[in-house]
Amino acid sequence: MIQRYSHFLFDADETLFRFDAYAGLKLMFSQYGVDFTRSDFETYQTVNQPLWIRYQNGDISADALQTTRFNAWASTLGVSANELNDRFLDSMATICKPLDGTHELIKYLMSHRKSLTIVTNGFTALQERRLKQTGLWTAFDHVIVSEEVGHAKPSHHFFDHTFEKLGLDHKDKPQILMIGDTLSSDILGGINAGIDTCWVNHHHATSGDIRPTYNVSDLHQLLALLQAGS
Repeated sequence: MIQRYSHFLFDADETLFRFDAYAGLKLMFSQYGVDFTRSDFETYQTVNQPLWIRYQNGDISADALQTTRFNAWASTLGVSANELNDRFLDSMATICKPLDGTHELIKYLMSHRKSLTIVTNGFTALQERRLKQTGLWTAFDHVIVSEEVGHAKPSHHFFDHTFEKLGLDHKDKPQILMIGDTLSSDILGGINAGIDTCWVNHHHATSGDIRPTYNVSDLHQLLALLQAGS
């Protein structure tokens, strides 16, 4: 029964929060007088997406990811890649909105005294600001960020750190549920860590060889499952 879980681990981007990188980049570059286009975004992604894969695989650091993706633009604009990254994170916090159903689900879990933790491969500078901006800062017992851990999901090191931070061990694993939208990091990481998983499957995709415990299309459906089990 889904009600047995006492600890809920939530991914952040596209699980709780809408992550519109194009809008964030467009806002950021407007501060430099640049009309950032869809074509510019596609070019940016040819650099950014492989870097994220390398980061999740543990091949590069968070710092390397954040600066390398902006190196070309830094040269064009005559500013540092670090400055562009900082402004991008500020812009992403500014435009951040919770996904539909987030507040209802979190309110329900809090009313049932569940422990809530964010576990994200994002960056520390973004988390506190957007949690406060969206009114969710006090809802979470912990915010665990790969940049601080030194390992990214799906690494078992990331999950080991999370369990240690929450004061949990192997006997507590049946009470933990990992919730996320990405099979390769959230769901695979949870499965490898020995905990149940819930895939927020926005696009009704197939999971292939990765088998989540639950498969929902959005947070409203997850809330309905919880309510049905109460």
